Amino acid sequence: MNNITQRAITGSLFVFLVIASLWYGDVSTVILFGIFTIFGLIEFYQLFNQHESVKVSWKFATAVGFLVFSILSASFMDWIPLIFIFFLFPILFLNMLIELWKKEDQPIYNIAIQMLGIVYIVFPFYLMVELNKQSSHDFPRAIGMFLLIWTNDTFAFLSGKFFGKTKLFERISPKKTWEGTVGGGVLTIIVAILLAFFYNDKQDLGFWVGAAIIVVPSAVLGDLLESLFKRNLNIKDSGKFLPGHGGILDRFDAALFTVPFYYCWSLFYSYYYNSITLFDF
Repeated sequence: MNNITQRAITGSLFVFLVIASLWYGDVSTVILFGIFTIFGLIEFYQLFNQHESVKVSWKFATAVGFLVFSILSASFMDWIPLIFIFFLFPILFLNMLIELWKKEDQPIYNIAIQMLGIVYIVFPFYLMVELNKQSSHDFPRAIGMFLLIWTNDTFAFLSGKFFGKTKLFERISPKKTWEGTVGGGVLTIIVAILLAFFYNDKQDLGFWVGAAIIVVPSAVLGDLLESLFKRNLNIKDSGKFLPGHGGILDRFDAALFTVPFYYCWSLFYSYYYNSITLFDF
């Protein structure tokens, strides 16, 4: 099987799995993104296996990260009392104390990398779960976010391949071009308009266009950020979990960086719209 066929099969299965879990409900979403969180954390911490200064136990760090994801998800899904989220603060602070007994040369580096894994992976994956739970629309906003990201990624690649000449950020990602970025952005906005007209009430046009404007730069920057990590560590792919695509982080690099901005936009738009309709007599 050649690489293109492998990428197509893996990509199709991945898209189906993500959309199906988000559409089916909260439990399937928590389970799937919990699995993604585990593999994402493992990949992230194992990136530093050969690093001279950073010595993080990927097993311990992954366990702590998954515990944080589990408490957040279970609390906001009302599976456990909401008060349990406050236990995260002592857990995270106690987590840093392991460096007292490890006797490594650079304990601050170890603590920083372990906490970065939680910020960069756990919280974004949790926000994807929360975004899907809070969506009360005919077409879930979490699915819409992924469709916009995938549209931007696909058409940026195609536009760059056929029209790309001007390098976007050659030091970090030599293949990205301004032509590809603009092409991906234009098609993403078109898809956002189609989402508003075909899957939601037309009053949501403002939300989806605004979402596209947020997704395009966020997705590009998320891709560049992971490229920066890999270039700094001198590796090609974050892992081999997805044949033809690399690892979980390679597939979610844009989404991990985009979801905090998209989530805040979703909250802001819902609050703003509801505040208007509340006083619209």
